[in-house]
Order: sequence, then C-alpha cells, then structure tokens
Amino acid sequence: MRTKRCSQEILRGRLAKAEQFWEVAGLVRDLVEEQDPSEIGDAYVTLCVHAGIAVADALCCAGLGEHAQGESHNEAVELLGRVDKDAARALRALLALKTKAGYSHTSATAEEFKRAGRNAEALLLRARRGSSS
Repeated sequence: MRTKRCSQEILRGRLAKAEQFWEVAGLVRDLVEEQDPSEIGDAYVTLCVHAGIAVADALCCAGLGEHAQGESHNEAVELLGRVDKDAARALRALLALKTKAGYSHTSATAEEFKRAGRNAEALLLRARRGSSS
C-alpha cells in the first residue's frame, strides 16, 4: 500500500478541500429542489464522493500520520479502517457510487443521492469533532 506522510499543512489542506466540496454539494442539493434531480444529481453525488475522499485522508493523517496515495480506493478504505471502522464503511459506500455518478451513462437514483449526502456528512462530522478537540 502506497502512503504519504502527513504534515499539519496537508491535514488542514485536505480538511479545507473536504469542506469546499461539501459546501458546493449543498448548493447543488438546493438546486435539486428547483430542477429535475436527474439533471444535476450526479454532480452532487460526485462532490460528496470527493468530500469523503478528502475527509478520509484527513482522518488518516490525524490518526496515523499518513494517508493513502495509491490508485486503489480499496487501500484508502483499508487504511481508514485502522482509524475508524464506521468512517471506513461510509467511505466504501461513497466509493461504490463514484463510477456510476462520474463515469457512466446512467444517473444516480434518488436513494443514491440521499445515501451520498448521508455518508459524506457523517464523515465530515467525524473530522470536525476530531479537529475541534
């Protein structure tokens, strides 16, 4: 498994990116109330996935002093599982949506839309609790 050592700068930067992705995801979520969800739902799910990946890196940085650097998201889930098993489950759920939302011809369903938001928010809440202590 390829990993990268973390500094406080990397930790803060990954948390900041997670917050940015989540903030913009919220704007997209709000637009769904005004439009057909199938027209922009994949953008929301993709932003949630990216927020989750950034949070996972930050949680690993805080807990292990390193984060996953390889091509395999499964390795990132495995590494995160060493820090927080519930967070690893949330990341796995998000990553399961990544290909469909970002690369396929089919749109995320309403349930996948909700699942992406729940899991990204759960990860962010874990990171926020950790960074405030």
